[in-house]
Amino acid sequence: MPSVFLSSPWKLNDFAPGEGLDAGAFQVSFDDNAWLPVDVPGGVHPALIAAGRIEDPFYDRNEEQCAWIEDREWWYRLTFDGPAEPLAAGERWRLIFHGLDTFVTIWLNGEKLGQHQNMFREAAFDVSDRLLPNQPNTLALCFDRPLAHTEGFEQFKTEWQWKHEPRVFMRKAQFSYGWDWGPRLPEVGIWRPVELRRESRAAIAGVHFYTLEIDRDQNRAVVAVWVEADRFAAQGALAASARLDREGASPVTATIPLHGEGESVSGTAYLTVEDAALWWTHDLGEPALYALQVTLAQGGVELDQHAQQVGIRTIELDQSPDPAEPGTRFFRFVLNGVPLFAKGADWIPADSFVGTIPSERYESLLSTACDAHMNMLRVWGGGIYEHDVFYDLCDRMGLLIWQDFMFACALYPEDEPEFVSEVEAEARYQVARLRSHPCMAVWCGNNENQWIFDQVFWQKQLAYIPGSLYYDEILPRACAELDGQIPYWPGSPYGGNDHNSMTDGDRHNWDVWHGASPRKFGEEPKVDYSAEGVSYRRYANDTARFVSEFGMHAAPVFETLRRNIPADQLYHHSPSMDHHNKDNPKNKGDRLMEGVTGVPKDLDEYIDFSMIAQAEGLKFGIEHFRRRKPHCSGTLFWQLNDCWPVLSWSVVDYYGFGKAGYFYAKRVYAPVLASFKALDDGSVELWITNDRLAALDDTVTIRLRAFDGQTFWQREEAVSLEPNSSACVVRLAAENLAAGPDRYLSVQSASGLFPANRHFFVPIMDLQRDALPVSVTIEAVDEHTLNVHISADKYAYFVNLSVPHEGTAFSDNYFDLEPSEQRTITVTNATIPLTPNMLAVKSR
Repeated sequence: MPSVFLSSPWKLNDFAPGEGLDAGAFQVSFDDNAWLPVDVPGGVHPALIAAGRIEDPFYDRNEEQCAWIEDREWWYRLTFDGPAEPLAAGERWRLIFHGLDTFVTIWLNGEKLGQHQNMFREAAFDVSDRLLPNQPNTLALCFDRPLAHTEGFEQFKTEWQWKHEPRVFMRKAQFSYGWDWGPRLPEVGIWRPVELRRESRAAIAGVHFYTLEIDRDQNRAVVAVWVEADRFAAQGALAASARLDREGASPVTATIPLHGEGESVSGTAYLTVEDAALWWTHDLGEPALYALQVTLAQGGVELDQHAQQVGIRTIELDQSPDPAEPGTRFFRFVLNGVPLFAKGADWIPADSFVGTIPSERYESLLSTACDAHMNMLRVWGGGIYEHDVFYDLCDRMGLLIWQDFMFACALYPEDEPEFVSEVEAEARYQVARLRSHPCMAVWCGNNENQWIFDQVFWQKQLAYIPGSLYYDEILPRACAELDGQIPYWPGSPYGGNDHNSMTDGDRHNWDVWHGASPRKFGEEPKVDYSAEGVSYRRYANDTARFVSEFGMHAAPVFETLRRNIPADQLYHHSPSMDHHNKDNPKNKGDRLMEGVTGVPKDLDEYIDFSMIAQAEGLKFGIEHFRRRKPHCSGTLFWQLNDCWPVLSWSVVDYYGFGKAGYFYAKRVYAPVLASFKALDDGSVELWITNDRLAALDDTVTIRLRAFDGQTFWQREEAVSLEPNSSACVVRLAAENLAAGPDRYLSVQSASGLFPANRHFFVPIMDLQRDALPVSVTIEAVDEHTLNVHISADKYAYFVNLSVPHEGTAFSDNYFDLEPSEQRTITVTNATIPLTPNMLAVKSR
């Protein structure tokens, strides 16, 4: 039935708590002419920035000047024309707020509709008897101060002793109250669309599409379409029809009789799809999509329709014993019967102001992930259940999603019935909303709650974790009852002895960067912030099954810093720079660089050295974990993106500039990886990791060369590898290596099956080489494309290109050149013309 989205012209104003109600701001006759315009969807902060009432909160330390926003109540008002036609018998109008952040009271035409207190589920009202046809209608919303609604939980704050910030007592994006990479800018407002929907007799209340079985031999699949309807005014039988379409194939259709007592009726159809096109991650095949259309009808009269893109695929989580490593279990995702190695990163909200994220930013970031050969992203539990466009794009692009429920790094109350009810309603809403997306790989109960709880109370060894009611009962029950197809996992990390075990479940490796150490239940946690304690070489000791968090800080590019740090504070550890580093202690990155590049002397060195430490660390860790396939079956590093311009673990900064870590990850996530493994006796192994579903036959060339170009020795080896496997193919004995700080090992593929790789025998800062400038010739291909020809007489390390515009794409970046090697890099920007003088090229 027709819908109207109420997107403008909304108005915004603030009051001291209670003053808006006293002034009558909910009344139709209230004068709001002096109020500010505000976008819907959107939020308070962007509206205040646009109106000039606050400075950009991301610049310098302006975040601190926004604290007053938390102490005000915020009112939204909209006057809109009522429908031209009045309701007929059996019809209704529903007003649906798809996202309200967070504690809000709603009035329509001066009458109170109700209240809402959960950012993560819709608020819907039947307004059939309150909506005025052919007349102006007025909506008014009052958003209370969120912290005012946490005052009844004081008893929990003293009992829990840890992570009891007020954020845990509200169903609101947890990161908005500050994180070790994010500012404290708790948003307020209407952050998702407002819909006025006209319905007749009955409406579709839910659709669940899922795959029952796939017959690969017969190229046939059996799928199910479950439909639920709300029979609010219909008398007699209802039926739904389902139509499954894919271009070039015959449609598959079915009629679904709906049964049930009362207003809720449902039914299921089972469809056999011949010549089934399966949904794969983009690295394994085509993410084939079908158009599903469900129509609800009665007596030949169409009442409602539902349309979405769906995919035919099965997803399982294999936790069977690993026979090659006794006492351990696999933790690997199986897509359409094929075990895969999950390659990807953790995803946080793409902006602190989640109501204003444009679709183009999602498309850009997700394309960036695909371009880096990622096949999975983890939606982290302190952010948001993402907008529809995010999941739609992941479906289309072939990216699997690990979906956390929104609980992170805290203990959550269980004794307040209203709070518990909100969690259950939220879980059921989100499971129903997301279950039919083929990109969905796993539901996960929370981020780090079980693990941190055990570390905080390690002496007491408490068995029950506050919040277990959700992770062990409410959330898995919602997943089972409303989905039943996508696996559920209680937390991340979870499993084994410590909830962060290397033998079972998934693991967060914060030994590196945070200086933690492996432990077991009952053991005291230990932290070592020394250069050795935070070193990325500690990844070599990790035998985890699946690593769902690990990473290191790096600065963003200079252009990002220039836009957000005052010119007189553009130096390492300036007050403004340290404000844009939310992690503590602030010198943790210095300790990491001590063991890799040395401590930087100026800003230029800090940017490069921090990027080198992060990039080399990700390379080292991912290579190690991929070599362990299938005993390790996934790496999701922390993190892909940023919510503001910050010094953080991201590899793509707030504006979309890729750090060195992004381009290193792109190379080490290639479908076929050649990597060197240094052994304790001085020997070095060459491993090939093949994620493809085809066998590999290739000839590799291994060289020992000096940085000045001398070749000490060269050998060619024929290598063969089974599909979807990893193995050592060459072992170079220490006595034959002639290792040294003035030389390196390299490997290349005769057929170009994998990116060339290298191995240094000492840390970057101890390499004995001449750092000479590279030779550069720039050719303008057209107005938006440059070909950059780069060569070097001697080994060039960390060659990087930059253009101070985030729309610029590089075919490669932050790479090494071997002596006498030439490389052509294509630089494109579809938004602005490119000229050679915009491009800078340098190396270390």
